Amino acid sequence: MTRRERLMASIRGEAVDRPPVSFYELNGLDEDPDDESEFNVYNDPSWKPLIELTRERTDRIVMRGVGMKNAPDDPVAELSTWDTRTEGGNRITTHTVRAEGRVLRSVRKVEPGVNTVWMIEHLLKDADDLRAWVDLPEGAFGGEVDVERVLEAERRLGDAGIVMIDTPDPLCQVAELFDMAEYTIVAMTEQDLFKEALARAARRIQPRVEAVAAALPGRLWRIYGCEYASPPYLSPELHRAYFTEYTRPMVEAIQKHGGYARVHSHGNLSAILENIADTGCVALDPIEPAPQGDVTLREVRQRVGRQMTLFGNLEVSDIETLKPAEFEDKVATAIEEGTAGEGRGFVLMPSACPYGREVTPVTLANYETMVRMVEEV
Repeated sequence: MTRRERLMASIRGEAVDRPPVSFYELNGLDEDPDDESEFNVYNDPSWKPLIELTRERTDRIVMRGVGMKNAPDDPVAELSTWDTRTEGGNRITTHTVRAEGRVLRSVRKVEPGVNTVWMIEHLLKDADDLRAWVDLPEGAFGGEVDVERVLEAERRLGDAGIVMIDTPDPLCQVAELFDMAEYTIVAMTEQDLFKEALARAARRIQPRVEAVAAALPGRLWRIYGCEYASPPYLSPELHRAYFTEYTRPMVEAIQKHGGYARVHSHGNLSAILENIADTGCVALDPIEPAPQGDVTLREVRQRVGRQMTLFGNLEVSDIETLKPAEFEDKVATAIEEGTAGEGRGFVLMPSACPYGREVTPVTLANYETMVRMVEEV
């Protein structure tokens, strides 16, 4: 089978020659070792063997967000300002929004040598800020789906992999406006207000998902945000109210056009697996092992595996820290539990990828172990 055929067969629950193996954010397409920017970790020579391994021997999944072109003006943009500057060697971006007589502000930081964005000040600080955000003017949805980044990535991949369309759900869009502590307080104590905010987010997200699903049918999607309402942050009942009810229409739109919806959720899953299943999704990631998660891959397969292809369940911290012999045991367990008994499909995959400038020999060896062991199945 080609790598593309193997991935699509696994997603559809069809027979494969071996389980696919994906390195998640690493895809061998987007990592550019020739970009000399100090903010590009991939130009360190230690990344080269891992990028080549990803490109040549993994079942590559390239994530792409999809936007709209020629869209109507967003009235919130007229109330917003963005400022990016360099400070202490870091890239600092400040976003301000004028809302209901107050100024909402967020600040993000990117450090050289660390491939992540640190949110050092969140846009919303309390429930009053959320009320002001909910009351911001809303523009009409419209425009054309900008399909080119997806089609170009597919042309470059050929038979080596697939493109996965990436989107937040309404829960993610609202929750990430706060720091985690304030978000959980507001979500528990201001439930009506929080649902108003989710409805506002859905009015922007849902029509875009419907348009993109129609313009780019038959693709795998990743919907992220579920974990914001998972225990211990919120109860299973609030998880259903905030996640399931707003994500189900997204899944229905995607799958109406032949697509495949994959829900992304770190952390605990045991109490919310049925909530996730009730969206109708057909895939789940990353199914973290203990202690990061609270359920085994075997149990997830037993409970929802007939409905969902499972992606996981290796922890990136294990890839970076375990001795190769110890990590080999983790891979063997994941392959055995991910393919045991009846189920739709399984893709061996870590929970994330390294974000530092240097890839250590241990890290590289453990990635090589993942590929070798699936090739031996």
